[in-house]
Amino acid sequence: MTSLGDILKTHVDDGTVPGAVGLVSRGGRTEAVAVGHADTEGTTPLARDSVFRIASLTKPLVAAALMMLVDEGRIALADPVGTWLPELASPSVVRTPDAPVDDVVPATRPITVIDLLTSRTGYGFPPDFSLPAVAPLFSEGLQAPTHPQVPPAPDEWLARLSRVPLLHQPGAAWLYHTSSDLQGALIARVSGRPLPEFLAERLFDPLGMADTGFHVPAARLNRFTGLYRPGPDGGLELADAPDGEWSRPPAFPSGGGGLVSTADDWHAFARLLLADGTTPDGRRLLSPAAIRRMTTNHLPFPERRANRAFLEGQGWGFGGSVDVTPHDPWNIPGRYGWTGGTGTTAHIVPSTGLCAILLTQVEATSAAPPPLMRDFWAHTTRP
Repeated sequence: MTSLGDILKTHVDDGTVPGAVGLVSRGGRTEAVAVGHADTEGTTPLARDSVFRIASLTKPLVAAALMMLVDEGRIALADPVGTWLPELASPSVVRTPDAPVDDVVPATRPITVIDLLTSRTGYGFPPDFSLPAVAPLFSEGLQAPTHPQVPPAPDEWLARLSRVPLLHQPGAAWLYHTSSDLQGALIARVSGRPLPEFLAERLFDPLGMADTGFHVPAARLNRFTGLYRPGPDGGLELADAPDGEWSRPPAFPSGGGGLVSTADDWHAFARLLLADGTTPDGRRLLSPAAIRRMTTNHLPFPERRANRAFLEGQGWGFGGSVDVTPHDPWNIPGRYGWTGGTGTTAHIVPSTGLCAILLTQVEATSAAPPPLMRDFWAHTTRP
């Protein structure tokens, strides 16, 4: 039978990725494999504790942090976010998704907390990036997934976003990414703490996630991987060096994709979800009800079908996708998790206790998962 190491080595050897770290945990047993190098030059071998830009694997962590505030009664799912984010208290909406940005109507209701958690605020990326109301998200420096130093500090970020019309009415349609950034901004306003401080104190420190944060301190740069993209000659070209954009704190800590982490750190978070919100030493961080909401599909079939470019028919929980039908070999109903545009993926299956994490360092060229990811899923979701 093909092993996890064999699968990773096949894709490293063919030059698809310089290296990969895979971790699979089930039934109290954990297998972790590191193959290849942190760089295309082959000077630094990957290790289990290598640090990667996890991109959108940030989303489940931030959703969990927001649910902590819900558990504490400091905010409710039905609350209008305008209470804490007054910049978004009275948004406008383009008359139709393809309308010019100045052809707007008032929102028919406020944006709520659950709209943020289900990515249905009206802000975000649709399958068609050419729509006029999508362009300002980039031109205003609001979204720069692999350039964390571009977006401005949270107050200015929200001020700029407030001038961009919604693509859909609140609650009407699933759109990718921006709602997770808004979750981070909301956590900071509700808690009165910068997002990095809140996450460190309430989630990372209790779980021992020492290598997770929005930048890599100088003392750990020797374990940080380079970030690559496919080059025009079919090879890989450097997109960000270890001492590049993630070597210092960003002005805007992106709740949608700004974190760095390791396989074992993300595994610690996964174990929290699989243990109904308690740490190994018995400390409760999240309620079982919060985890059930996070890992339950909230999207009806028409929205799943309309967003196949991102979801491939999957549903959406809070911060991650939820498999709802076994339409592919790796699709297990109830599997929760997500993928990151820097070549990362992580999922759990609450019914079986499975956790599967794959970290690589090559940017995705489309929303469709690359072959390595699909091979990893097929291997790890076998009975």
